[in-house]
Amino acid sequence: MTILVTGGAGFIGANFVLDWVAQSNERIVNVDKLTYAGNLHTLAPLANHTQHAFVRADIADRGAMDKLIAQYRPRAIVNFAAESHVDRSILGPGEFIQTNIIGVFTLLEAALAYWKGLDAEPQAAFRFLHVSTDEVYGSLAPGAPAFTENHRYEPNSPYSASKAASDHLVRAWHHTYGLPVLTTNCSNNYGPYHFPEKLIPLMILNALAGKSLPVYGDGQQIRDWLYVRDHCSAIRRVLEAGVPGQTYNIGGCNEKTNLEVVRTICGLLDENAPRADGKSYSEQITFVKDRPGHDKRYAIDASKIERELGWKPAETFESGIRKTVQWYLDNPGWAKDVISGDYRDWVHKQYGT
Repeated sequence: MTILVTGGAGFIGANFVLDWVAQSNERIVNVDKLTYAGNLHTLAPLANHTQHAFVRADIADRGAMDKLIAQYRPRAIVNFAAESHVDRSILGPGEFIQTNIIGVFTLLEAALAYWKGLDAEPQAAFRFLHVSTDEVYGSLAPGAPAFTENHRYEPNSPYSASKAASDHLVRAWHHTYGLPVLTTNCSNNYGPYHFPEKLIPLMILNALAGKSLPVYGDGQQIRDWLYVRDHCSAIRRVLEAGVPGQTYNIGGCNEKTNLEVVRTICGLLDENAPRADGKSYSEQITFVKDRPGHDKRYAIDASKIERELGWKPAETFESGIRKTVQWYLDNPGWAKDVISGDYRDWVHKQYGT
């Protein structure tokens, strides 16, 4: 038995692949285009592992997808492949349209052709699981109920609009063609192997490097934080028992303002890697101009997945962020290797010096 994972060298995908190999005897074929955020160093523990096969390919390449699917004949496809950073989508939306819309369309077409050719039993067992985001739902007002699976789509950035489009394609391929799909919409992830353009790793690494900690606007934007390995366990559960055609929201039940998150990181670094001058890392916090169309609040209602599939997060934000900060302290080589010239150029363009 084999599952095929796309985007498995990125942050969430790589954590899923590592956890899958640790917890299952089933072979996993890992497909990634290896753009700037795809990092094979993350997968180093699986080098020469017989259970893991890595293939560099683009999900928008129909010929490559057809070949891979025909070769490995997976029982399931799990799609993590996406351009996922809001700020980058504002500066250059074209790549987001190409990967998140054209790529998903191409992958759906390849999966559908394969699924139609299966015998009755493997056809009934096959699943296409599409990993999406809570950002497709737009922004919540303070005090408003959290996003449910029935919330109206109101994407506000090129990134979230492209992900919303991919969600609609996945739904349509189920209702029109019968492809047995599952969709998950998750809240903000954090944890090991997170690319350093995102809030939490950026704050950790900038703090340790003595740089400013840039916080957008007043820092009062609220996010529901989900530890990445909790997310991986939820996806495994949806793949195992989810009902085809259904959507499952996955959240961490941890709403925090961005400023709260940054101050928590500073406190943990003060405790575990204090500055030489004895001052708090919080003195490095600076407030920068807010980004265009910045959503004020996201929050996930994950009651459906708990009620129907018995899943809920194992980590609180306090336990998960402590593990995350410690991981970056213990793995400085990974962060050093991943911070490429491309990343430094982007940080300079986005935040200035």
